[in-house]
Amino acid sequence: MTGWDQELWEKNILQALKIAIGSCTAIFIAEMLHLDHALSAGSIALLTIVTTKWATVRLAAARLMSFFFSVAVAFAVVSLVDSEWLAFGIFVFSVVIFCYMLQWNHSISVNAVTGAHLVMADTLSDAVVRNELLLVLIGIVLAILLNLLFPSRKRTIIHNMRESEHMLQSILTGLADYLCGREMDHSVWEELTELEEQLEHAVSRAYEYQDNTWASHPAYYIRYFEMRARQCSILHNLHEEMRRIRDMPEQAALIADYLRYLKQYVVEINAPDTQIEQLERMFQEMKKQPLPRSRQEFENRAILYHILMDIEEFLLLKKRFVETLDEKQKRIYWGKPGR
Repeated sequence: MTGWDQELWEKNILQALKIAIGSCTAIFIAEMLHLDHALSAGSIALLTIVTTKWATVRLAAARLMSFFFSVAVAFAVVSLVDSEWLAFGIFVFSVVIFCYMLQWNHSISVNAVTGAHLVMADTLSDAVVRNELLLVLIGIVLAILLNLLFPSRKRTIIHNMRESEHMLQSILTGLADYLCGREMDHSVWEELTELEEQLEHAVSRAYEYQDNTWASHPAYYIRYFEMRARQCSILHNLHEEMRRIRDMPEQAALIADYLRYLKQYVVEINAPDTQIEQLERMFQEMKKQPLPRSRQEFENRAILYHILMDIEEFLLLKKRFVETLDEKQKRIYWGKPGR
């Protein structure tokens, strides 16, 4: 089982635990308050708990607002239709259309349970409506509280950031060794593929974190991992271009030295302006080199030039990422080492 598969299992177990605790606690509270249909409070909690905090809050708000519409429909239907089964059919039709219009599809099941209680009640008194409202409130409040109590995966995200940086540094070292004709102790291609998979999972975790925190600017992590994923794609292209070189020109050693210099700056808290300036100087130095003496040398030098352009795009991706940060974001994410 991979680490990602294990994490999914842990999330599923945690979700099942939240649902079980929320449902049985909701039923217990409803019974303590001597409410009718106490089991419904557990069902509402079960149907309201979702994987993220914000999603749970949005769903809870939809449940509460649609409840009042359901009560109004129930009063209208019961006063006009004597048959319970026909009244319930009309009620469900009205509630489903209403929820579809507002895209509150997940509220239909709870409203259907509420409607059944209201339609089957002997009289639609204030006490009956209050009983149903308390059932809904107990279920949704417990769902929100349980999602607040369980921790987010911020530490895992920070670890993923450091791990992706270390892997990028290792890949740059391997590419530099390749340019110098040295034997590599690892496969750059395999490491790139592994990093792409890890970054894909990291983006998913970052999106989940965004929906699980009240912190400002949570999209920072999403944009960070997406930036690293694009950088990884550039290194894929760069590696492919290197493999097309038949005989390494002398200038390849300059690029190798630059890659070794660059790797120490592949960290989160760095604006690559100095590295871009250094690369521009290398471009100028390459232009001063003697012209190729053969077609093969010309082709190899042309590939090296494309490699430099790929490195430039690699740096520009980080520069654009940094430029999107405002002062508040830099203070939050760059002003707290280790966070």
